[in-house]
Amino acid sequence: MPEPLVRFLGVSKSFGRAEVLRRIDLDVPSGKCLGLAGVNGAGKTTLIKCLLDFCELDSGSIAPYFLTGREFIAMMLRLFERRYEEVRVRAMFASLDLDVAALDKPVRTYSKGMTQKLGLAACFLSERDLYVLDEPMSGLDPKARACAKELILKLISEGRTLLFTSHSLADIEEVCDDMTVLHRGTLAYTGAPRGLCERHGESSLERAFLKCIETHA
Repeated sequence: MPEPLVRFLGVSKSFGRAEVLRRIDLDVPSGKCLGLAGVNGAGKTTLIKCLLDFCELDSGSIAPYFLTGREFIAMMLRLFERRYEEVRVRAMFASLDLDVAALDKPVRTYSKGMTQKLGLAACFLSERDLYVLDEPMSGLDPKARACAKELILKLISEGRTLLFTSHSLADIEEVCDDMTVLHRGTLAYTGAPRGLCERHGESSLERAFLKCIETHA
């Protein structure tokens, strides 16, 4: 039996009370064609979305084996209908403080920070009008965080639209024109970061945020 190129281990995913995937264990053998069959709603599309990181797992893990950084970037660019250009890819790696030697290394050997940079590189190389980023600075060291913020500001200057989540209010204050505070499933504030400070009479965005969620009904 060929070694697996992709391995799903105990993958579960629910949407509300609907349990779509239940502890899926599945290997996709290298060099083979594996067909997913099932009626509508069986979980086929959800399994693919989980593999492509379009939705977060509730539990379990997915491990793509053997793909190098270059192969991963090339695969993602094909999904985005973009050509792989070595010069642009190397320049993006340099912009994110990611050693270009990582292009030839298996992704499974990457550290958490390197994996995060690889995902950001694939995203930014897609050249979309809209970028949706979930905790894009997570796992990055200070230098890489600064590099990522520079790239985000560059995208904004080019007229791109970005929506990103962050636990770092400093990152939001530095790069965002507007911010939205969600609390207990409702909108507690929408507007400029400085406006949140003014509303609550605070000079610190962090203290204003705390007051916002404390006073929000």
